Amino acid sequence: MNDVVGLHGEVAAAPLHLDIAPAPVGFHLHGPSRRLDTAGMRARLPAGPAATLDARVQAFFAKHRDGPGLLVGALPFDPHADDVLYQPDHLVAAPAGEGNRGALQPRALFAEPDEAAYAAAVARCVARLGAPGDPHGLHKVVLARSLRVEAQAPVDPLRLAARLGEDPSVTTYAVPLPVAPGEAPAWLVGATPELLVSRHGDTVVSHPLAGSARRWPDAGRDGAAARALMASAKDHDEHRHVVEAILDALAPLCSRLHAPVAPSLHATRTMWHLGTRIEGRLKDPAVTSAHLAGLLHPTPAVCGTPRLPALAAIRALEPVERGFYAGAVGWTDAAGDGEWHVAIRCARVQGAALRLFAGAGIVVGSEPALEVDETAAKFRAMLDALGIDDVHTA
Repeated sequence: MNDVVGLHGEVAAAPLHLDIAPAPVGFHLHGPSRRLDTAGMRARLPAGPAATLDARVQAFFAKHRDGPGLLVGALPFDPHADDVLYQPDHLVAAPAGEGNRGALQPRALFAEPDEAAYAAAVARCVARLGAPGDPHGLHKVVLARSLRVEAQAPVDPLRLAARLGEDPSVTTYAVPLPVAPGEAPAWLVGATPELLVSRHGDTVVSHPLAGSARRWPDAGRDGAAARALMASAKDHDEHRHVVEAILDALAPLCSRLHAPVAPSLHATRTMWHLGTRIEGRLKDPAVTSAHLAGLLHPTPAVCGTPRLPALAAIRALEPVERGFYAGAVGWTDAAGDGEWHVAIRCARVQGAALRLFAGAGIVVGSEPALEVDETAAKFRAMLDALGIDDVHTA
């Protein structure tokens, strides 16, 4: 069993390489608009931060290359950290992803931080947001916590993705991640309901989600939760920060840009969300999906606003490095088209070791106990797919 150290998504000091498991276990992305499965790795995009993604992608495709005119992979949460994208060897038919429907039977499960420590971090964050004379003008911080799971046997990333895909409202993904030499292959596996950005020709779309409530089996209680979310001033305030940031970033690039004046409800099997679909037409069709992803990531939906003070607060308040959680997973092609999805509702999977992540947006008026409940609800999509019953994570 892997030790706790090294399961946080970061690999310190050691040089990175990319292990690709035997075909067809390569990159997997299944959503309402596209199903993409690849095998092997033909060439690696030189790694770098989000700000240089577009330049590196264009330089990559400027060279004549055999194989698919496609790059697939993931951006880490930290926009200054190295991404991992590569040209696949070839595309493959989607594997069945079937298998044992039984429970995972975890050997051990640990919350990091526990519920009490997370609630205390939320309280400190709220105090910082409301501090008089704050020079940063910090409006929102997204705080995450994680569950470390040790299973009885190695977890198949595609089987897990297939289970997550039983919810038709999400986009499932399995992305190979960098590991230190000698380590077992690692994967980011998840089921996201949130589109960071897509670009097809001169059409750009983003569908941010912010403001959430747990769903319930009882129809009456579930409907009440949805109505309460739609009436929540705190959740609308949290959502507004996200939409405004994306509109501000896209407006200079678009001749037409539209967003509804109010968010609508977006449902997954486990959560209600406030969502706003943003659509625009690019002034310059040479603006690529890689440029758009590098520009928008990370949005206030997973980071906060303003971005740099929120990043600093996250580093100070979260005990576990996010790695590729709350980053972006997707693809871009030689024509500049592509789709990038926010990497939430996910786990880092390495053999029999998993780390699950969930976060909540903290604004003035956030209540620590309710934010604990929100993160617990967001763990449910992955825990249900793993067959793990509701757990107390203190």
